[in-house]
Amino acid sequence: MIEVHAFATPNSVKVPIALEEMGIAYELKPVNVRQGEQKAERFLSLNANGKVPVLIDPHGPDGQRLVLTESAAILIYLAEKSQTLLPASGAARARVVEQLFFHASGIGPAFGQSGFFQKQAPERLPFAIERFSNEAKRVMTVLDGVLSRSTFTAGEAFTIADIAHFGWLWRREFAGIDLKQFPNVLRWYETVHARPAVARAVQRVAALVPQS
Repeated sequence: MIEVHAFATPNSVKVPIALEEMGIAYELKPVNVRQGEQKAERFLSLNANGKVPVLIDPHGPDGQRLVLTESAAILIYLAEKSQTLLPASGAARARVVEQLFFHASGIGPAFGQSGFFQKQAPERLPFAIERFSNEAKRVMTVLDGVLSRSTFTAGEAFTIADIAHFGWLWRREFAGIDLKQFPNVLRWYETVHARPAVARAVQRVAALVPQS
């Protein structure tokens, strides 16, 4: 069975969502990043970068065990393995890949930096807060424009591009984003959040957080 080493983080939740949507059985292995478990030697042997998620497929390519990191790479791997949520070729596939890169280079970094400087930085730096808050809102405006022209982020079909974006939108409060400012994104988010597979994955990932 596939293993997913994860926590209740924006990048982690993407993998269980994909697996639930694809109907692939998996086991969640909690890695409590709040307690630094991602820096433990055992976890670093799986991902030297010390970040969740990590996917382990005991029956990977050619029947060999595969350990894979980076959420976008995992999404592509799972889509190709299941032959779902990613067009095989042509412009439709290119649009999905385009959105994956936009997420990895735009939305993810902007949200991460905005949240860090607003909530975690040891010193309050108004310039940094303004810079990354504005960038988070800018990329959301771009995404809102995309969703004004199509039902989902890469066209009319739900794909791994939507799963990638959903991860950070699920934790948007961290970056100080209010979806009411982005009506097309709000419509899309509510549509994705209502999918049964997404709801199951979110519930399972949220349960990884220890109850105090």
